[in-house]
This record gives sequence, structure tokens and C-alpha cells, in this order.
Amino acid sequence: MQLEPYISDLLYRYECVTVPEFGSFLTRRVSATIHETTNAFYPPKKVVSFNEQIKENDGLLARYIADVEKIPYEEACHKISKRVKYLKSYLVQGETIAFENIGSVSLNNEGNMLFEPSYNFNYLTDAFGLSQFTSSKVTRETHKETVQAIEKVIPIAITHNRRQSRGYLKYAAIGIIALSIGGFAASNYYVNQIETHNQLAQEEANTQLESRIQEATFVINNPLPAVTLNVKKQSGNYHIIAGAFRLEENSDKKVNQLKDLGYAARNIGSNKYGLHQVVYSSYENRLEALQALREVKKTHNKDAWLLVQAPKD
Repeated sequence: MQLEPYISDLLYRYECVTVPEFGSFLTRRVSATIHETTNAFYPPKKVVSFNEQIKENDGLLARYIADVEKIPYEEACHKISKRVKYLKSYLVQGETIAFENIGSVSLNNEGNMLFEPSYNFNYLTDAFGLSQFTSSKVTRETHKETVQAIEKVIPIAITHNRRQSRGYLKYAAIGIIALSIGGFAASNYYVNQIETHNQLAQEEANTQLESRIQEATFVINNPLPAVTLNVKKQSGNYHIIAGAFRLEENSDKKVNQLKDLGYAARNIGSNKYGLHQVVYSSYENRLEALQALREVKKTHNKDAWLLVQAPKD
């Protein structure tokens, strides 16, 4: 059994994944870095390390394998132990064991485990989708040497006449104050003009509106003939039930569907179970209701039934 897929899955969520009687794979978060020479930007990641001193079974790996493979916990522990014995036998023979996407383990001359992590995989979920990229070097002092050479040949001297400078500053301050006062006055004048215009426009609009209302009220040149609409009001205690719905919005949809089919459908409220009842139509006469029910059962819904409500006082 290969342990690498299960270890990799757990490294995304845990900082320590222990392989019993073998060692533990540890993760440590590292911030984003920039390589000074290559100008390469590396996203934040989890660096994987290995500690052969932590080998006591904490149950994490075995429980995960048992859950994924749907096997008992004891069987998962047995499979791990069998795999560890196989890995150790390879290490004793001087072989290097490669854990895919994790790193490689080998033995040194003293018999201690050496771990070389894999750098092409990132177990930090916060950095998902981020990859390494290289940026061109930014130079901000390209012309510095040229300027220094010019200054050596042609010295640049800046002299100040304090008296003239003070005079210029005085006139400049006076000019700024004058501009500020003028701008403030112009701004106030502009605002007043806008308010006056808005007031006049509002008065004119009110006058036109009043004249139009008077004309529409009292000057009727071509009066239209009156139209009378006869709307049949749904009433009666005999209801042909189309369905009962827990949600009122579903009952409204049913009413619209039945109306599209030509029925005088409507919602008659909730029953004692809290269900919203939809009827095909309602009748005051029992015989008419029964005749309509037979027609509905025959042409549209065989489950329709007749509800008789007690007359209200």
C-alpha cells in the first residue's frame, strides 16, 4: 500500500503527520520571498521537514486510511506497519525512498535518516493558484553617473537675494489674498443666481401646472362615453379544490396557471393544517359545483375534489 497519497492529503490540513515506527513529516509556513539575484518572486508556502524521533502512533494516519478505504482501524494499522517494514528494508540496503510530492529519505553513514523536501509542491491552501514568476530588475538611478559628470564640468551655483525674495513673497501673498476674495465673491454671486433661477422656474412651472389642471377639470371638449364592466365575483361555499400548498408563492403560481387555462381560479386561504388552498372555481349551488367537478376530473385533474364550507353568519 502506498502511503504518499494519504500523507499528502493530511499535510494540507495538519502541521504534523506521523508514520508509526518510521517518523513524522512536519510543515512550517514561510512567507513570500524574492530572490535577490534572479528577481524571482515565490508565493507563501508550507516547507516540509522530517523528524525520525517522532514515531509514536497518534492515530491520525491510520484513522484517515480506515475512513477512505472503508476498513477497520486495526486493519489500517496493520497495513501501515507492513509498509514501514518494507521501507526500512530498502533504506538499510542504501536505497533512497522517494515520497511523491513530499520528498526523499535516505540513511547517512551514521544510520540516521536524511530528508530532502520536494520544492515543486505547495501544501499551503491560502496560496492556491499562486505560482512563481520573475520580474525585470527595476533601476531608479540610471542617469545618476551622467549628472555627476556634468556637475564636475559645469558647477551649478544658486544664489539668493533675500531682499528681492522677500519682495516677491509679499506681492505673491497679496495676489493670493486678492484672488481668494474675488473667487469667494464670484462663487456667492453664482450661487445666488442659481437660486434665483430655480425659484423663478419653479413659480413658472407651478403656474403652468395650475392652468393645465383647471383646463383638464373644467374644459372638456370631447367627453368620452361611459363604459360599464360586469365583473363576476367569486362567491359560494362549494369549492373545487385544485391543490393545497405549504408555500404561498407556490399557490400563487398554481392560480396563475389555472387562470391561463381559463379557470376562475383563486386562493381561498389556509386550512387547519396551514396549507394554502387553490380552487378551480367556487359555486353557490351544490348541483352546479358537482357538475363542474365532474368536468374538471374528466378533462384536467382526476384528483380534484369538492370542499363544502359552512355558511358564515
